[in-house]
Amino acid sequence: MRASRVWTVALIAAVTASFTAVSGQQGAPASAPAASNPRVEQYKKDVAQEVDGQGEFIQKMNDQVFSFGELGFQEFETSKYLTDILKKNGFTVQENLAGIPTAWMASWGSGKPVIALGSDIDCIPQASQKPGVAYHDPIIEGAPGHGEGHNSGMPLQIAAALSVKKIMEQQHLQGTLRLWPGVAEELLGSKAYYVRAGAFKDVDVAIFAHVGANMQVSWGDSGGNGMVSVEYNFKGESAHAASAPWRGRSALDAVELMDVGWNFRREHLRLQQRSHYVITNGGDQPNVVPPNASVWYYFRETDYPHIKELWDIGDTMAKAATMMTNTEQSSRLLGSAWPGHFNKTVAETMYANIEKVGLPPWTEADQTLAKALQHELKVPEIGLATKINPLRGREVIPDEDKRGGGSDDIGDISWNVPTVTLNYPANMQAGPGHNWANAISMATPIAHKGIQYGSKVMAMTVIDLMTRPELITQAWDYFKNVQTKDVKYIPFIRPGDQPAIWLNQQTMAKYRPEMKKYYYDPTKYKTYLEQLGIKYPTVRPAAKTP
Repeated sequence: MRASRVWTVALIAAVTASFTAVSGQQGAPASAPAASNPRVEQYKKDVAQEVDGQGEFIQKMNDQVFSFGELGFQEFETSKYLTDILKKNGFTVQENLAGIPTAWMASWGSGKPVIALGSDIDCIPQASQKPGVAYHDPIIEGAPGHGEGHNSGMPLQIAAALSVKKIMEQQHLQGTLRLWPGVAEELLGSKAYYVRAGAFKDVDVAIFAHVGANMQVSWGDSGGNGMVSVEYNFKGESAHAASAPWRGRSALDAVELMDVGWNFRREHLRLQQRSHYVITNGGDQPNVVPPNASVWYYFRETDYPHIKELWDIGDTMAKAATMMTNTEQSSRLLGSAWPGHFNKTVAETMYANIEKVGLPPWTEADQTLAKALQHELKVPEIGLATKINPLRGREVIPDEDKRGGGSDDIGDISWNVPTVTLNYPANMQAGPGHNWANAISMATPIAHKGIQYGSKVMAMTVIDLMTRPELITQAWDYFKNVQTKDVKYIPFIRPGDQPAIWLNQQTMAKYRPEMKKYYYDPTKYKTYLEQLGIKYPTVRPAAKTP
């Protein structure tokens, strides 16, 4: 029970006196009403001005995190930098959240409502890229980089939270702000563990932020896939591969037979599934029969039962491979994610603020960079978004209408507390995702403006939730009577599963010493572009006609 959601009588009377009563049938909550209280509207104008006043601060935070470029579970520089900012601004920080060294939960304020603001912080392997350069030009060849733009989300949330905090202090508003990072999102490695650790047990609304190419929010069934990440480890017996191969039992043979079997089985799996793998250990050297070998799978499907079914098929394939090769196998869960379902009331409230804020005013240089990259990648040269996407949502998307897609472990949080995700226009519609091309805009004026405008939307939405208690009631009505009426959350992680915090250690140990030479120094340079000596935008010279 959430009896503590009853707020002080004084705050409710002061803020809701002029609101129209809202009613709705059970199972179909009423839409969020348009705010009409002049005091609340003034708070929102003030908080947007506070965000605008942090433009330089936003730019420096974004560029700093971009320069760290840390892979999942190894975001030590990023987490220290961000938590230091929050501590200096009066937040109490719980570190080592859920047993993950780079995870944390920062809190400020007191009482209800509790609003949790999160975004991912990890980057992509081999995505090092010079910002503002409209073709492949890595800072360090082979190094990781922010090829999805996760450097931008926490700067957005921190700017929003600090702006809301100032208004709350000025107006003596009650409520609690929480900030938290999505650690190792690319591995789907942390959020289910946050839920298990109770990090969201007293949260009223969770608002996530994820980089995109437009400003948008949606509600209901996300239409994407959930997944489990499973590594299969095979054990055989070594032998001289030339002198006595009959004395060996090849673990690599087992891996390859499992993979062959899976690829044949794929033809007979549902269209909605997505499954992919990498061989993480293929043996030591060719003249030694591999005694150990491993393969790592992502099994994606549309709902809990189908994901479990894929996982079971994978286990069967692994067992069959051991029978063919006289080897042994074990497996471990490295990550998981439920398909997302997002809250109607909070999405409608946020979309009203999106309409008020609009899109950033892009310059000719911004559009030139976008179109140059689109030309480079041979996709339509449409430039940057100039029109906001409509609010979209459906309570349930028929399973037959789904055709696979990515996964995000924000889904686990969305099944435990009313949740929405704000997409904000800090990236360009061009790159294939998880790629160097998706890093090009992420330390440029495009990202800086996209974050600033997204932060205004976020801050204004938090003010709405802090000052309009009926929104919290409606959000939980949708959550309980629509979203979770027939679907109950069962975590994929088991009691014995623990976060895979060893992942990416070797890669970061290899590249971090060289990457440190390129960390952004805001005491010497206004922007990261300036530090790197990059002219904005840098595009390929036009081909000369003969």
